[in-house]
Amino acid sequence: MDKMNRFNFLLLFATALFFTGCVPQETARTNTVGNGVNTNSAPSPSATTSAPVAAEPEASANVSFTLPLLDAMLTDDEFVTTVKTSIQLSDGDVAKLRELARSGVQGLSSDPAADDSRSTKTATVEARKQVEQLLGAAKANQLIALIQKSGAGEDAGTTPNTVPIDTRIVVNAPAYRMDMFREGKLVKSYKIGIGYPEFPLPTGLRKARAIIFNPTWTPPDEPWVKGKITPFEKVEAGSALNPLGPIKIPIGSPSLIHGGKSAARLGTFASHGCVGLTNAQVQDFASQLATLSGSTLSLKDVKAYEKTKTETKELKLAQDIPVELRYETIVVENGSLKIYRDVYEKGTNTQENLARVLNEFGVSLESLDATLRDKILAGLKQMASDAGDDPVAMSEQSESNANANSSIKKPKSTSDRVTKNIKGKKEVVFVIPALAGKGYPAPLGMNL
Repeated sequence: MDKMNRFNFLLLFATALFFTGCVPQETARTNTVGNGVNTNSAPSPSATTSAPVAAEPEASANVSFTLPLLDAMLTDDEFVTTVKTSIQLSDGDVAKLRELARSGVQGLSSDPAADDSRSTKTATVEARKQVEQLLGAAKANQLIALIQKSGAGEDAGTTPNTVPIDTRIVVNAPAYRMDMFREGKLVKSYKIGIGYPEFPLPTGLRKARAIIFNPTWTPPDEPWVKGKITPFEKVEAGSALNPLGPIKIPIGSPSLIHGGKSAARLGTFASHGCVGLTNAQVQDFASQLATLSGSTLSLKDVKAYEKTKTETKELKLAQDIPVELRYETIVVENGSLKIYRDVYEKGTNTQENLARVLNEFGVSLESLDATLRDKILAGLKQMASDAGDDPVAMSEQSESNANANSSIKKPKSTSDRVTKNIKGKKEVVFVIPALAGKGYPAPLGMNL
């Protein structure tokens, strides 16, 4: 097996009991095209060292470090060599890291009912703690920075709810939504499944360069690989045991857009760092994507590949298509304010971010009717929680800014009616007359 295939294991395999995985691909480093995204994500501190052994790589706040991600990176011999050289790790250190990462993967629940209690923040805090205990703080911070840098896409800007003016794909994870734009016009929307909390979708600008029809799958040599699947024995395209479905579109490590999902998994955690679609969706998306790039590929052509399920084929797109991965939990959409649950616990649902988004559209919190403002702030508080409805702590910077901003009073209490209506929901929506005709477009043609 070559180096790339070894590296292309994890996010697909790490919880293979689901058979819903994603395969990391070579990172796509791109120049920013058009306007920016990922605008109300809270800043995260970069990894630092007190006594660096080697030059510290720049960490990316767009990539959450978890033990499953570490497990993925350690399958790549080239990355391991880089780590050993730059951080001065011994073979014994690497062996201990592999054992630690594998234990983190094995400990993941295979019960979908447990999804709502899984936590990105807990996974990242625990991963850092365990790696620091193993390597020491300095080397641990360098390792984490290297991993984050390798998985980061290009920064795509800071303007809230940007509507593209060019041709591109936009994915907003908290909204479980993917949009296709042609020259600034929305042409199609898709409801999607997103990465589990331990495998959060990164943010930033990537590129789609090819469509892979009937992808194969090579299982890793891991304890959970058993029964009908043998480690390192390729699972053929079209097999019921292949989790990728009929099509995958690489968009840069560690993510893909791929099929194989049931309709019930859309709008939920459903993948290992990838954008998940049903087979029907991914076939439609592939046809639309090819057309978007200037390639000739009808839906009839796409379905024709189903007739030769065991034959893997690759279609190079006539031109690369930018793919923006966003994490926007506060969105002005088609005249309404939508606040999504902070599923990856980034601390984005703050009054500061709410005011910033509204200000972009010429509306201030102070100008709103007091009753409506109180309802919005109550909804914001409710959505400032993880998937299990536990509060997410805001970043230190956001908390400091919030305390400094005393011009707007927080609601003294949340009414039972508001709490009851939004508890357990993934979003709350408020109609604000001053936003009429403004914002990001409503979904278009969204189906399963």
